[in-house]
Amino acid sequence: MTVVVSQGAAARRTGPSRAEIALKTITADLAAPERVRRTLEQALVFAGAALAAVYTPGDGGELLCLAESAGVPRTLYGLRESYALDGRSPAADAHRAGRPVWLGPAELADCPEARRMPARDVHLAALPLRDGAGCLLALSERPGGFDVDDRACLELVAEVVAFPAAGAPAEGEELRAGDFSLAMDTGRVEVGDEILELFRMPRADFDGRVETLLGRAVPEDLPSLMSVVEADHMSIGDRELEFRVLQPAGPPKWLRLRGRLLPGGDGRPARLVGTVADASALRDEVTDVARVQRLAAALATAGTVRDVSQAVVAALRKPLRADRIALAELEGERLVVTVLDPPEPQSWPALWRLEWRTEWPDASVRAMPTLAAALRDGRARIWPAGAGLEPALAGVGPGGLAVLPLSAGGRTAGACLIGWDRPHHFGPDERALLTASAGLAGQALMRAHAFDAEHELVAMLQRQLLPRRLPVLPGAVAVARYLPATAGLEVGGDWYDVIPLPDHHVALVIGDVQGHSAAAATLMGQMRTALRAYAAEGHPPDVVVAHANRLLLELETDLFVTCCYVDVGMEDGTAWCVRAGHPPPVVRHPDGSTEIAETDGGPPLGVLPQAEFPMTPLRLSPGAVVALTTDGLVESAALDIDTGLARLAAALSASDPAHLGLVADGLLGDAHRGDDLALLLMRYDGMAVTPRREGWTVWRVPEASRHARRFTRRTLRAWGIAEAAMDTALLVVSELVTNALVHTAGPVRLDLTLIGARLRVAVTDASPRTPVKPTDPGWEATGGRGILLVEAMSDAWGSVPVSGGKQVWSEVVLRG
Repeated sequence: MTVVVSQGAAARRTGPSRAEIALKTITADLAAPERVRRTLEQALVFAGAALAAVYTPGDGGELLCLAESAGVPRTLYGLRESYALDGRSPAADAHRAGRPVWLGPAELADCPEARRMPARDVHLAALPLRDGAGCLLALSERPGGFDVDDRACLELVAEVVAFPAAGAPAEGEELRAGDFSLAMDTGRVEVGDEILELFRMPRADFDGRVETLLGRAVPEDLPSLMSVVEADHMSIGDRELEFRVLQPAGPPKWLRLRGRLLPGGDGRPARLVGTVADASALRDEVTDVARVQRLAAALATAGTVRDVSQAVVAALRKPLRADRIALAELEGERLVVTVLDPPEPQSWPALWRLEWRTEWPDASVRAMPTLAAALRDGRARIWPAGAGLEPALAGVGPGGLAVLPLSAGGRTAGACLIGWDRPHHFGPDERALLTASAGLAGQALMRAHAFDAEHELVAMLQRQLLPRRLPVLPGAVAVARYLPATAGLEVGGDWYDVIPLPDHHVALVIGDVQGHSAAAATLMGQMRTALRAYAAEGHPPDVVVAHANRLLLELETDLFVTCCYVDVGMEDGTAWCVRAGHPPPVVRHPDGSTEIAETDGGPPLGVLPQAEFPMTPLRLSPGAVVALTTDGLVESAALDIDTGLARLAAALSASDPAHLGLVADGLLGDAHRGDDLALLLMRYDGMAVTPRREGWTVWRVPEASRHARRFTRRTLRAWGIAEAAMDTALLVVSELVTNALVHTAGPVRLDLTLIGARLRVAVTDASPRTPVKPTDPGWEATGGRGILLVEAMSDAWGSVPVSGGKQVWSEVVLRG
């Protein structure tokens, strides 16, 4: 073991000399811009950088503009496309002073660019290029940053990297065989002879138009090609993609395009310049540097811990010809495996199989002291065939074992184990590949941990904010579904709600807050609560939505909200719909026909202070189904909303509304998961028993209570209620009316509703104060017993706010 560590240390000390050899080979054999890219890649392997970029002075002489980069996308660290030469930035400082700038996390915290860097513990190096040609930027998240050898390697890279000032051959200069130059304003393209050979097109048949070349491409690849050759879809910088061209015989040929958009100026149009090469030939010569770059690109888009694990396994097992590879998180003293390849238990040692508790095993680090020592040391360790390892490790790699601690930010987040069955020789290049891969994977794993933690927090928040269950409705059945997106945080601002209202009305609400974040989920909860509160106050639908719009504007958020609000009267099927920038409802009629409701709509909430939200009537017959959805179900990059609504209507028409839950599942079966989505369905059946209603305005006269009792007795007689069953109802009416007249001012109204033998008495007044039930009225008290009597005589009672006032209600069962 000591010998192996010494060999690794020796390889590390010779890093600058090995980098110098690699750079000499690159500069001698390659032409720009490929030479520039490959030169920057050496900073990834030999200096442990996560990102390397070169900036050169722009045409106007006022900016340092991005010319080339390698490693993870620069946006992960907030690097700009250009920096002002006279501004305060590490790139400009190094270029002006002509000497390197080395910044650690503490120095970067005082830099104006720090707020653009989301990652913690970032180390930055800025080195000037020769003859004032620009600046090299390199970033690393390794603990300690760039050591002495790393800095020497970066200085070598800065010494030899050179980017052509014009970025393309000068006008009139002959192109190299594999180069092209496309004028973005006219679509005229100059191409080298090798490109025409790849497209199987004689020079005499080529008319100089880019469309002629695109006509040879496989149709399925045209969208990606058009995204490169159309200026509106590009920003200044590099583009790379692979595409296929048709051949006279046999399968299409894979080609690789690398291009750079160069800005115009001084009467010159913007141009796309670059190279086209045979991708199959390039694939056969993939270098370790290219593998590191591909791994960096894959890890840049890996959001979760499992995504990181799969990217590492895909990048290392086949290139290294390993027999097995495992990636595991370190949780306390246990390794919790996230990915195994191969996944079969019999391919792994006995200890691993014994710990195979769920989908993957987890193993105790204490049972593998050699592994524990490697994790404490924090450096990649390699054991050749026959090394004296404990059985749990020896079985992973009897012919050779590599353990890569995945470290970042000063702590070890996990480990990657790579094993071979046959004796395996570890060359210097392979050791460099393993070391660079471990550093990239460790940084990505730490980011994924943070992502997973944020995702779990937001998901829990959203679960708490969405309804746990839908209420039982009189004369209807409602079901809802919510599906998160399969990318990003997987949470957003979509929500639904079903709000029971007085007089057998129900409000169906569905909405969508812009974005996918904790802020969107929080705002969703605020909007759902606000709409429920405004609806409970008894406002009509347009007023409810208008109040929510005003509230959202007062919250001073940058997010807007769309929603659809439908108030359904369960007694007669009359509904009113209000839309705020949201897709309209889809209604399935009892005969199976469907229609997309033609409803007027207002703008999204939070956009205009004085917005109007018109109401549109809907008519529902028993058996009709109302479908409300967010745009995630009916709209995507490949599907416009009109087509999506038409598909939803067709699927709803073909469904069986008797099983509403199965209908909802079927509608979501082929849903695009690029966005979260919510679906709310309600089948209107109609009420089996229609309630009877009567109302009376109470006059403020001394005999008001007597008049209210007389109105109640007369109404109940008309409804066929026997006199013996009226006593309780008359007492409740007397107490509620008296209480309203004594303790409030303004109009008072009495409403009676009878369903079967259950009578609802509701007294509405203009005071928002809820009646207070006395805790212990004394015998000498002259008031306060009315509410106690109502509570004692009622099967249920309560108070709800109604349009600035309140409604006190009581329900009694008429017996007798």
